[in-house]
Amino acid sequence: MSKKQGGFSTLRVILWGSVLFIGIFASVLYFVSPPVKPLAVFGGEFSISSTEGGKFTQEDLKGHKSLIFFGYTFCPEICPTTLSESTSWREELEIEPQDLRIIFASVDPKRDTVEMLKNYIEGFGTPIIGLSGTQDEVDDIKRAFGIFSQTVGDTTTDEYLVDHTANVFIVDESGSVIDTIAFGEARSSAIEKIRKLMGK
Repeated sequence: MSKKQGGFSTLRVILWGSVLFIGIFASVLYFVSPPVKPLAVFGGEFSISSTEGGKFTQEDLKGHKSLIFFGYTFCPEICPTTLSESTSWREELEIEPQDLRIIFASVDPKRDTVEMLKNYIEGFGTPIIGLSGTQDEVDDIKRAFGIFSQTVGDTTTDEYLVDHTANVFIVDESGSVIDTIAFGEARSSAIEKIRKLMGK
């Protein structure tokens, strides 16, 4: 092998080694600190009726910090538990409702009218924004957040259940989802994530 060929082989090994190192480093960096995903990544625009009156769109997420949860008023356990926990997180950190909004979006428009949703969230004794609307409107906001939901049982009665994504979405002032809180996640972990959102 000539000196020139040997030098070329060495250079090629160095270059491929660098590419491999960068690839591994980027992968580790992604999983250790995943990039913030703007709402658009989940599916785009939506417009849905709010218990506060008028329509609520993706633009209304901007300029506010929010916790958003999807569920339904007939939910036997997960939804009331999550809403109770969300309000208690806010109270423990002594955050005013206007500084951290809690938003409850229905995945069951057949039963959850805006009026019914309003009565339901008032039972938690603290300001919560409820969202519901037509099936198309609900589908749009579900798509925007990557939400899965599926009815279980006889939908010709009011006795059916709805399986659905049970994460709380943490949204910053830019309207971007920056983290999630899983159902059943340790309280200390949830509190820490909210502290980070609030800059505490």
